Amino acid sequence: MYMDIFEVIDNRRSIRKYTDRPVEQEKILRMLDAARLAPSWKNMQCWRFLVLTDPERKRLLLDAFPDGNPGKNAISTAPVSIVVCADPSESGVENGIEYYIADTAIAFEHLCLAAQALGLGTCWMGWYDEAMLKSALGLPRHIRVIGITPLGYPDQSPKQRPRKPLSDIVFFNEWITE
Repeated sequence: MYMDIFEVIDNRRSIRKYTDRPVEQEKILRMLDAARLAPSWKNMQCWRFLVLTDPERKRLLLDAFPDGNPGKNAISTAPVSIVVCADPSESGVENGIEYYIADTAIAFEHLCLAAQALGLGTCWMGWYDEAMLKSALGLPRHIRVIGITPLGYPDQSPKQRPRKPLSDIVFFNEWITE
């Protein structure tokens, strides 16, 4: 049974500990399909996903993560890692904003929410050496790595982290300054 979208959003957490239970291919494909359906600038769909299930290929990621990065252990123990990439040439720039980042971030979030709905855990990671990562994985030069997530069945249940109240972040009709 699938969760309601608001339940998915309320319950999604960054997971850094995973069981060794393999992730079913059908679930991986369902998540990737949810990411594929994300909106994008002029519907250009600039995102790309490198799914790593082979332990040797996954190990190639680790050197790109600095010591002290709490996600490094999650990458090493999760049964799957997904490298979320973008082709900037398949997006645009408007008002000085490079939309390949936003486009791919939306797709990445679709992937994370779909994982939650399927009982899987993810953790958006962005603290890595992109050049080292691209070299290790043989990614094309023009491709940008937007983030990486370990993927698997959670072996922890973190509490929700504090969030700012709506009154601090939402304005109706005019911007109110203090």
